[in-house]
Amino acid sequence: MRETNSQILFFTNDIKFSLRKKEEIKNWLHALAKTHKKKIATLNYIFVSDKYLLNINKRFLGHNTLTDIISFDYSADKKAKNGVQGEIYISIPRVYENAIIFKTTKKNELYRVMAHGLLHLCGFLDKSPREKLRMRNEEEKALFLLLQKIKPHEKN
Repeated sequence: MRETNSQILFFTNDIKFSLRKKEEIKNWLHALAKTHKKKIATLNYIFVSDKYLLNINKRFLGHNTLTDIISFDYSADKKAKNGVQGEIYISIPRVYENAIIFKTTKKNELYRVMAHGLLHLCGFLDKSPREKLRMRNEEEKALFLLLQKIKPHEKN
């Protein structure tokens, strides 16, 4: 059961994209946070183009590279006693290209990246090889949890 004061919102900016099964995805994200002893206060997912995310990467992180995701943690209490608060920007073209590279579906890659962003807000890092391996393992667990929340036989 979700917290009544919790909010997960989905936006698009400069790209044509529509996320399906929003309620199921919200339930999954709440369950994912809960598995890490966190609750979601406010979480915004913003789906954007490569160009849009590149500009954010340059402006806020000083990186001149394409990426699939950037997370901003706005939690007042980094131990998230007040709940996870943040924004997660996702480049849909990057996700789709990575789906081809990683030989998976666009949908699975999108869900993996969505989980990745929330995992960052829950405190997981991915800078060192050990952190990357742990993050990948947590992403896989998140995708398994998703299978329990969205029935495989349901159509998008």
